[in-house]
Amino acid sequence: MDKEAIADLIEEKNNALLLWFSNQDNDKWTEGPEGKWTTGQHALHLLQSIVPLNNALSMPKIVLRFKFGKANRDVRNYDKVVQRYQERLKKAAGTTFGPSQNMKVPPLSEKQYLMDRLQVEAKKLQYKTKKISDKNLDSLILPHPLMGKMPIREILMWTAHHIEHHTKTLEDNY
Repeated sequence: MDKEAIADLIEEKNNALLLWFSNQDNDKWTEGPEGKWTTGQHALHLLQSIVPLNNALSMPKIVLRFKFGKANRDVRNYDKVVQRYQERLKKAAGTTFGPSQNMKVPPLSEKQYLMDRLQVEAKKLQYKTKKISDKNLDSLILPHPLMGKMPIREILMWTAHHIEHHTKTLEDNY
């Protein structure tokens, strides 16, 4: 998948998520199904996954190469990335990583702020996706808590799917 298509997919998936948030009753923001995240927690989780990616993509590429290394395989296509994620998700069933563990429930007063931040961070990610060279997209790797080290192109495709995955979860359960 080329970088323009990835940036467009991130925009499409993020817009669908934000539209869903906008159309929901405010009580769903702080209350979810028994034992599941609230709508606000889904928003916070997605923000917690996009911000570090934007931060990494702001670093000098030589720092990324030094810190994480170079890809030692060809880049997987979107469908393979999604399939691999779904397989790993099943194996990890119920495990939460990083800052999303023991996540607070964002109050309703933070809803607009979190939606605005998701919009801004998605726009930054789209911009950075379009600006990075194809060589760096395919050769530089970043760590993913569930998937291991991935070429940047794959992490960007995964990010689009991750947004869609949470949107679908929200649509199905809330």
